[in-house]
Amino acid sequence: MRSWASLCLVLLLAIIVAACAGHDWASPGEVLRAIAGDPSLGARLLVDWRIPRVLAAALVGALLGLGGAVFQGVFRNPLAEPYLLGSAGGAALGATVALLVPLAVPQSVILPVLAFAGAWGATVLVIGISRVSGAVDAAGMLLAGVAVAAILGALRSFLMLALSDETVSLQIVLSWVLGGVQTPSWPGLGLLAVISAACLALTLLFARGLDMLGLGETMATSFGLNVPRFIMLAVLAGSVVVAAAVAFGGLVAFVGLAAPHVARWLMGPLHKPLLPASALVGAIVVTVADAIARSALPPAEIPLGLVTAVAGGPFFILLLARRLRT
Repeated sequence: MRSWASLCLVLLLAIIVAACAGHDWASPGEVLRAIAGDPSLGARLLVDWRIPRVLAAALVGALLGLGGAVFQGVFRNPLAEPYLLGSAGGAALGATVALLVPLAVPQSVILPVLAFAGAWGATVLVIGISRVSGAVDAAGMLLAGVAVAAILGALRSFLMLALSDETVSLQIVLSWVLGGVQTPSWPGLGLLAVISAACLALTLLFARGLDMLGLGETMATSFGLNVPRFIMLAVLAGSVVVAAAVAFGGLVAFVGLAAPHVARWLMGPLHKPLLPASALVGAIVVTVADAIARSALPPAEIPLGLVTAVAGGPFFILLLARRLRT
């Protein structure tokens, strides 16, 4: 109970600090007055731009934490991360099409839709290849994921070379690939909140199976778990979570890798508490990282993925060293 209260308190503090952070810093009092309905221009900017951005960052981080916990549980590997099965390459390909191909639909609408479709479609393709080849276990999916990711990366590079006729277009694509939460409207933020809640409920359905799978495939089978079917369904569920995250936040590195580890240290290995705790930790990390990205080099904005990569790289090295010593 104390750990839950601590995580919720830290997230609340992170949201308050992030709401204050920016090119022009605001005081907590100004944020509260803006929420209360202050009609000044500064208050309107806080309510219409900064606060939705902060809350969207928290929700994207929660989705990444959830996705990382699911994938680490499915593959029984603490170094697993949400982009293993080509979802990153698929999302990047979809975003590239949305940014470089003239379409009748507004870019603000088509970009998240195509990014989601690309991430989800890449995972479905990986599972299809695994089933056709007869390798429906975790190792077979990983190998298929590497191959699909390489193909999708090549296609994205080809589209960037073939369709981009000016440097600005390439910069837009690269900016999205490096990660960055887009400021949603309040209805858009509500949609993201509903999607995040649905993803949490979906992943909790797999908590007991993930616990059994952690005992080993033989033991899980003896408990009545259909391991190949469960792995496929859990991977599809985790990919829905990751696709939602990249659709709204681009490719944000290391959060899905690190958040489940921190949650596991706090809550233990059982997935029923681990999944929501991973979501809370991911929300904290991305909220803080997004605040740094917006305020470190004003008036410019650092890509969110660069901030999380700089912070997550040392964490990954420490994690790898610890794993090699055990």
